[in-house]
Amino acid sequence: MQVKEPISEFIEHIYPNSCEILLGDTLNQLKKIEDEKFDLIITSPPYNVGKEYETKTSIEKYLKLQEKVINELVRVTSNKGSICWQVGNYVEKGEIFPLDIFYYQFFKNLGLKLRNRIVWHFGHGLHARNRFSGRYEIILWFTKSDDYIFNLDNVRIPAKYPGKRHFKGPKKGQISGNPKGKNPSDIWDIVVKDWETGLWNIPNVKSNHPEKTTHPAQFPVELVERCVLALTNKNSWVLDPYAGVGTTAIAALKNYRNSVGIEKEPDYVKLAKERIEKLKEGNLKLRPINKPIHQPKPNDKIAKIPEEWTNL
Repeated sequence: MQVKEPISEFIEHIYPNSCEILLGDTLNQLKKIEDEKFDLIITSPPYNVGKEYETKTSIEKYLKLQEKVINELVRVTSNKGSICWQVGNYVEKGEIFPLDIFYYQFFKNLGLKLRNRIVWHFGHGLHARNRFSGRYEIILWFTKSDDYIFNLDNVRIPAKYPGKRHFKGPKKGQISGNPKGKNPSDIWDIVVKDWETGLWNIPNVKSNHPEKTTHPAQFPVELVERCVLALTNKNSWVLDPYAGVGTTAIAALKNYRNSVGIEKEPDYVKLAKERIEKLKEGNLKLRPINKPIHQPKPNDKIAKIPEEWTNL
């Protein structure tokens, strides 16, 4: 998919300062930002797994640094704002450390409330040998107060049974759903209430993904876009303190929000700015939000069982 209508006029003339990618250390850059500026902070921090943009250290040192960053992030979040913290697992000598569990107490100690622990499921990733292959990551959604922005109608999805009716009570016989669709929910609510998968089934950005760049741990625009649409209003400010190649900025600008990103790697800052320019021109390839996951066709050779295996 491509953005068909250029939005450069919107960006350049109506909101000339609507997007900025800051090059530098996250903690130092955050200290320069005023209090309560952002309605949404969404990011995927380094996992301390030795990617090219990070120096692997002990989990204790890693978490201590992240705690300092989180203190600043809470300061710059508006009273009606949210923080979405997307993490996977830290692995050391074959042992899994679920980072969301470690992070929870940092946010809780600062007075934030966890609204959802969203499971992001994807079908592709590294194959494990001595444990089951990981195919999910977690988004911790915290709010700073009880009076927070939440625009559910912006992210509703088609209901499986739109004609379902109340079968008892004062609304007996009336349509029970919403004409705009159902709440996409998280895995806990939807398994109990709707008998369906509650996973946010969004493909991760691998080699054949239209958004793929040189970043080794890039997350998809769609993942950010759902949070932007639900947790901010038009003209809200959105921050990504680990901006990478500008995914959050793109999701924000695409939906008429202002954006700031912080990134310490010059090559990624350059890529982010190039992608933003392509967005303005209407030439950036994006995967449409809520597009169904690709299913192989019956005649797809690599989807068939190899002949070498037929007699095993």
